[in-house]
Amino acid sequence: MKLKQVPLDRLNALNKGTLMESLGIKYIEIGENYVRASMPVNAQTKQPMGLLHGGASAALMETVGSLGSLLLIDSKTHYSVGLDISANHVGAIEDGEVCAEAKLIHAGRTTHLWSIEIRDLLTQRLICHGKHTVMILPKN
Repeated sequence: MKLKQVPLDRLNALNKGTLMESLGIKYIEIGENYVRASMPVNAQTKQPMGLLHGGASAALMETVGSLGSLLLIDSKTHYSVGLDISANHVGAIEDGEVCAEAKLIHAGRTTHLWSIEIRDLLTQRLICHGKHTVMILPKN
């Protein structure tokens, strides 16, 4: 399955007034089977020790995986919800920007599975790796 190609400005406009806007998450690329988004490492996304908060990383991961699923389904007849997310925080970052890439692993009728990496945008050093499972449900 290929992801629908939607203008990034249109997708980013959907983030107004949401957690994604609060965290500064921006969609930056859509490929045939992946989605990329960036997020700043700043006061809104850091924990008290000055490092990127694991919860902010998880929110970024769920954002790219969920968008990917939205781009696979017919949103007139179905909707998608996060079912499971797991994250392994393997590196720390204090400042700058990170980029998450969600790659489609499985696109079934009722579930999608995404493998997600978050990297330091400048150095490409791995910060977090995980998976996100999305459930596809019919609209009533």
